[in-house]
Amino acid sequence: MGFINKVLFSWWREKKGYMAQSTHYKLPSVTHTRNKKIRKVGFELEFTGLDLNRTTAVVEQVFSAKRTSTSPAACAVSVQGLGDFTIELDWYFLKKIAVQQNRVKSKDWLDLLSQAAALLVPMEVVCPPIAVSDLDRLDPLVGELRRAGARGTEDSMIAAYGVHINTEVPHLDASCLFGYLRAFSLLQWWLVDAHQVDFSRRISPFVDLYPEAYLKQLFSRTAPDRNQITDDYFQHNASRNRALDLLPLFAHMNAAQVSRVVSDTKIKARPAFHYRLPNCQIDKPDWSLALPWNTWWVVEELAQRPDDLEDLGQQFLAMHRPLLGVSRNDWTALMSRWLQDHALA
Repeated sequence: MGFINKVLFSWWREKKGYMAQSTHYKLPSVTHTRNKKIRKVGFELEFTGLDLNRTTAVVEQVFSAKRTSTSPAACAVSVQGLGDFTIELDWYFLKKIAVQQNRVKSKDWLDLLSQAAALLVPMEVVCPPIAVSDLDRLDPLVGELRRAGARGTEDSMIAAYGVHINTEVPHLDASCLFGYLRAFSLLQWWLVDAHQVDFSRRISPFVDLYPEAYLKQLFSRTAPDRNQITDDYFQHNASRNRALDLLPLFAHMNAAQVSRVVSDTKIKARPAFHYRLPNCQIDKPDWSLALPWNTWWVVEELAQRPDDLEDLGQQFLAMHRPLLGVSRNDWTALMSRWLQDHALA
């Protein structure tokens, strides 16, 4: 993004009233991949209150772009300089029927079904991967969706929708994967509190935390290779329904290996951590994507501290009690104090 464009973009955001609601996006310590390209982040927003056409129109308006494809279940908008935004009803059955529409010629009832589904089934806006230094370019989209009537997680007791963050991995070697897995695992209970994860999402199966048996195994490892890392993960987490879902990343590394363990066509291979824990609070005037991102940032920073990861992992194992495991409240309090002492929270 050139200097002139940045100035114009900032002026436009201020004119539209986004400056008051904008929050600074923290840059991680590692901003580039091993091949010296800036890391990218993709967001997925789930919400209700808008239908497919209105949501697509907002994306078109914000980015001065036009939809490139459309169906009763999904649309795409290509934005110059950013990439393709996908807007869809988050309902697998409806999307499947829409694909068959050309054969069954049932547009009228399918459109009616889409409108009815919009009341219960969340819309999903899948943003293209954006440079980690340019994440604030999404703020105008969030603001306009809010103005148009988008409603967040708290609007439904049953939908359990939220925000997904797909952060590109710095590199694929074992030490990097091991660092991020340990960082998230040490923080997962703290993260639930930090995000104030909605009750409907806590009780849903979609954002399950890693089981304590996996944490014990993970913290007992010393410099495992990639095969050991994936074997351990598959042993305890052979499911997409994890707050930090590594199946897309492992599928990028070895699709055949993942398909032997998990049979799920929804797994999309990509070199990214698929983080699914945050709520979507798009209807709140002081909310932006910077808030869930800055909480994930804590994982980013802890992952770069191998000595601290080792020390904290040993403390976790030392707090384990036979049959009872580790006290969640005690561990969360310990991590809160540690993060404050190390200026990470």
